Amino acid sequence: MSIIQTVSPEQATGKVAQIYAQIEQRFGRVYTGFQLYSASPDLMEQLAQQNAYYSQHPTLGFALLAMIRMLVSAQNDCTYCIGFNETMLIERGGFSVEQIVTTRSDPNAAPLDDKDKAMLLFVLKGTKAPKSIGAADLDALRALGWSDRDIMDGLFHGARNTAVDIMFDAFKVENDF
Repeated sequence: MSIIQTVSPEQATGKVAQIYAQIEQRFGRVYTGFQLYSASPDLMEQLAQQNAYYSQHPTLGFALLAMIRMLVSAQNDCTYCIGFNETMLIERGGFSVEQIVTTRSDPNAAPLDDKDKAMLLFVLKGTKAPKSIGAADLDALRALGWSDRDIMDGLFHGARNTAVDIMFDAFKVENDF
């Protein structure tokens, strides 16, 4: 159980209940990671809006985004987020356990096309060593067809995931998958 007070799906009202309904529709249930944010309904609403934005993103697809989250969480050693995204990649993305294990040990081997893999590696670099990013990194992504919006959105997704990792670890979110 988390060390911060949260609202269970059965006890949720108002904004939290509405967001839980959206989460349940999308995932089939409300995982404890989502319940954490019920402690701050306005923050929860902001995160729900960001999640909706990324779920409908015109160029950053499900597999790329889930791999970004999984591998950024691996950099941050957030067990919950690693496991959650591994599960999503296997159950919803159709990836094998072997593909996930290989990707975790070598992100260069991620089963993505070259364009998506370049974005993945850029985000990992940016979240691990942001000062190492230079114009050449962006030019390489642009040459593959990524727009500046895509580049910004990709790196923000990884950076935001670092914040999520911190919150989950600090508040001791229990694994429930």
